[in-house]
Amino acid sequence: MPELSRIERPVIRVTRTLLPAVEKRMAELFDASFNSDDTPLSRAALIEVMADCDVLVPTVTDTIDAEVIAAAPARLKLIASYGAGVNHIDLAAAKAKGIMVTNTPGVFTDDTADLTMALILNVPRRLGEGHRAMRNGEWRGWSPTNMLGHRIGGKTLGIIGLGRIGEAVALRAKAFGLNIIYNKRHRLPASVEDELNITFEPDIDRLIARSDIISLHCPLTAETDKIINAERIALMKANAYIINSSRGELIDENALIEALETGRIGGAGLDVYTHEPAVDPRLFNIPNVVLLPHLGSATFEGREASGERVITNIRVWADGHRPPDQVLEGWK
Repeated sequence: MPELSRIERPVIRVTRTLLPAVEKRMAELFDASFNSDDTPLSRAALIEVMADCDVLVPTVTDTIDAEVIAAAPARLKLIASYGAGVNHIDLAAAKAKGIMVTNTPGVFTDDTADLTMALILNVPRRLGEGHRAMRNGEWRGWSPTNMLGHRIGGKTLGIIGLGRIGEAVALRAKAFGLNIIYNKRHRLPASVEDELNITFEPDIDRLIARSDIISLHCPLTAETDKIINAERIALMKANAYIINSSRGELIDENALIEALETGRIGGAGLDVYTHEPAVDPRLFNIPNVVLLPHLGSATFEGREASGERVITNIRVWADGHRPPDQVLEGWK
């Protein structure tokens, strides 16, 4: 791997509009150019933008695959991604070309966990349906049998992928009296399980069959792509709900929509989609679905903190040192 060397004032290109305070600080520290109208860049525009820079600052809306990386100039040595996820970047291609990649992990943990908990409360209690009924002038007053949902306390929450966000969701769910089971590649220490009051379930199929609510918090990989498919949806309880604030590709959307349209499961709360920003139009016609426009990280505090982490990664790299949030291994 090439040695890191000091760069006095690196040239950086930012692909989307960031918070004013973040852009101001970047402009002070670096030779920075920004996307003033915040329009997502096409592949050709992305290649053009990075043609004359030392550092590219992309977001999750930018697909930086092997073809794009191959077009990168020799001077591009750092991709300082704004956000925790890196599945939009071909890490192997970047490493092969000697381009370091950084991200901003942990910044949006509480924000995403808060939103996930909101969906866990919202969907079983049919709050989305109630909101629409009020907006449409359809409410005819209180009734003993009107819009009944399901109590949260005492239900079983199955968490698939217990990383930072999954643990934060478990902490919140514990306060609402949910029984929590989880699945992840490596079981947590017993002391952590006791602290969170959670139980390990090594078999995903059993977790799905046991859960009243399923919440997804695993990264998108070849193994987790469509981890919730038709076969696993068939294992769910008839009144079970599925929550996804992680990655849209974790769910086979066609299978989910069929299950929702036929009443096979209780409902769903979705903040992410397979083909963002496109959303399958069939979802809009299903009453027991709450749809959000990818708001998991959408807080002023989180977005500013993410920008500050990007700045730190670039400054440390420009000083000739290893950035704190380096994604690729093997650099000396």
